[in-house]
Amino acid sequence: MGIRTRFAPSPTGYMHLGNIWVAFLNWWWTRQQRGKIILRIEDIDQVRCHKEYISAIQEDLTWLGLDWDEGPEDVYAYGPLQQSHRYEIYKAIQKKWEKEYLLYPCFCSRARIHKISSAPHLGEETPTYDGHCRNLSESIQRSMHKTPSWRIKVNKEEISFDDMFCGHQKKVMEACSDDFIIFRADGAVAYQLAVSADDGAMGITHVFRGNDLLPSTFYQIYLLERLGYKVPSYGHLPLLVDNTGVRLSKRQHGITVKELREAGISAEQIIGQLLFWAGALKTVLPVSAETALKNISFDSCQYINKSIIKADTI
Repeated sequence: MGIRTRFAPSPTGYMHLGNIWVAFLNWWWTRQQRGKIILRIEDIDQVRCHKEYISAIQEDLTWLGLDWDEGPEDVYAYGPLQQSHRYEIYKAIQKKWEKEYLLYPCFCSRARIHKISSAPHLGEETPTYDGHCRNLSESIQRSMHKTPSWRIKVNKEEISFDDMFCGHQKKVMEACSDDFIIFRADGAVAYQLAVSADDGAMGITHVFRGNDLLPSTFYQIYLLERLGYKVPSYGHLPLLVDNTGVRLSKRQHGITVKELREAGISAEQIIGQLLFWAGALKTVLPVSAETALKNISFDSCQYINKSIIKADTI
């Protein structure tokens, strides 16, 4: 099948420099490896996601010179490339795992989850679950007068992987405390299941994304293995931060591609700045995506192993 990567934005607003940073590095590496790129729209949050931003994402990528091989405009053997159109696929997984007793309904309120997640857990840095609903009898479950979320029963095991940029990573998944939600009480699929099921079904071989998502990788590997898919290679990229150390986000002004275009900034200026931040250029120069692909090796990036990169204004 060859190399297959994906850029998977959420259409909750216009793309900003932090999004483009990941999109460009993914595109640049994949094209130099002669791989294929999948543009997947992660719109499971139907409250915050809007159709207008899907078109804007495609327009911005095209303007920057970043193309893709499979996108949301078509339907493929694995289904559509918009997560909101893949709900039945996720639901089928839930039903199958329910029958196999791999899941259990969780009736815990948000207040209770917040309370136990905020409490100290033997030095753990990440929130844990106390297994309150793990072994409820069927009679107790039937007596509950609320719609449950669904958690996967985690078996204790060590999960490890070698990240392309962050080195060796490992975590011991613990029964009960690491049981995580795959379907919410409101019926929405959880991010971890949607991403894992999609990466597996779409044959993704390499995942590029920000290093803020590195902790999620262990849970996604756990799901991929239970779904019977081959686990992709992961490359977690440094986060772009402003002069105060705050990660670039949609909340900040003047950093969306739309705003930069309207301010007269060219696509070549943006690509050149991204190459400079990655350490592939010693000075900021306007460079087209095509020129970077043909003349600058991805391996020339000197700063790709950092945890953060201070992004000066273009």
